[in-house]
Amino acid sequence: MTFKWHDAQTSCERDCAGWIGAVGVITSETPAKFEEFVKGRALKGATVVLDSSGGSVLDAITLGRRWRSLGLRTTVGLVIASDERRDILPDAYCESMCAFLLLSGNTRTVPEGARVRVHQIWMGDRADDAKAATYSADDLMIVERDIGRLAKYTFDMGGTGDLLSLSLSVPPWEPLHQLTVDELRLTNLVTETTMADAKRPSDEVVGSAAPKAQDRVISAPEVSLISDVQSKDARSSPGTRTAEVHAPTGGAAPAAAERK
Repeated sequence: MTFKWHDAQTSCERDCAGWIGAVGVITSETPAKFEEFVKGRALKGATVVLDSSGGSVLDAITLGRRWRSLGLRTTVGLVIASDERRDILPDAYCESMCAFLLLSGNTRTVPEGARVRVHQIWMGDRADDAKAATYSADDLMIVERDIGRLAKYTFDMGGTGDLLSLSLSVPPWEPLHQLTVDELRLTNLVTETTMADAKRPSDEVVGSAAPKAQDRVISAPEVSLISDVQSKDARSSPGTRTAEVHAPTGGAAPAAAERK
């Protein structure tokens, strides 16, 4: 995943903070790349504009917690920046672990036309033929461990068990499930309804939109694919593996039919 800073145009509604374009696959290098990007920048109130097909589970969790600590906003889209125009277009995808990065926003918007799609966690090195592959007890341990960490993260960020349940119900050999408007609300992936809301600075307390833990029910967690990727969250267990998606991203993610 790459990060690019975009100043909002002076005519932006409510004196917009800038936008952070976040494009591409989340890898073991992504959290460090973001820390390098952060240096010298005052990011409070900025909006992260996501266009990603997902990636490493544990590294997405690390990055999402960092974004929440900075009080960033999140949305799905493509940043258009030129001398004549600066805007966020909705023609973008947020897939797999990207949905959980979206969840990390202090406030969250999914504009009409943007697509948020989910599926299960799986072993990345066997995702091409998941049904025919063989799996060890160690493989199952890795998947269950990452599901547990993802569940905790989801509730810490104010998501609901519905996000986990919807994600885990889609095996890797089926097309990703695109969340409906109702499902985006049900999962608490959206807290704002318009792009104008996404573009204005945030004055809310971080996590203020999150429902209380006792009001939420755990169903089961989300998605991506598993491979040999290190994460900062996994350093206490050297050599552990985590989830990762291998689909290329360099703009809007390709449709599910094109990725099979």
